[in-house]
Amino acid sequence: MNILTMLWKNLRRGYQTLLFPARPKVTPRFRGLVQFDPALCTGCAVCRFRCTSRAIEFKAGKGEFTWSYNPGQCTFCGRCVEGCTEHALKEGHTAHALTQQQDTPPIYLAQGELKKSYTVTRRPPAARPAAAPVASSVAPATSVAPVSRPAVLAQPALSLVEGSTPPGGDLK
Repeated sequence: MNILTMLWKNLRRGYQTLLFPARPKVTPRFRGLVQFDPALCTGCAVCRFRCTSRAIEFKAGKGEFTWSYNPGQCTFCGRCVEGCTEHALKEGHTAHALTQQQDTPPIYLAQGELKKSYTVTRRPPAARPAAAPVASSVAPATSVAPVSRPAVLAQPALSLVEGSTPPGGDLK
């Protein structure tokens, strides 16, 4: 077969492959981009310490802090969101500052293009409810006699010479 005939047939036939979709489908277990709400953040930086990919940067200043997130560096593991939720619950808050959106990740062409930074004034921690005083039930002191232990006397080391018998008996 002539090469030009084969080329002509292939060009007339058109596309034989499927086109790549504009947005790839997301797997059901994809956790998504981290969303930050500066109004709910206390500035504890638990999210920064939990981030294994170092996508979250936290710089504390006097009275304010800067929180930065780089989705290009993020592995979408969700540890920062879990840490924020646990810390918020431990501090007595009902809402937490970090969530994850289940949307398709954005496409970026340059490193750091998606990076977001927020400068937030530091809020004082929430007042914890006062604990009820615990009634102390102290048992009356009883005197305990000291325990006497028998004194162990140091004995000189004995060396056995061949043919001699130790004090106190025979070696048989």
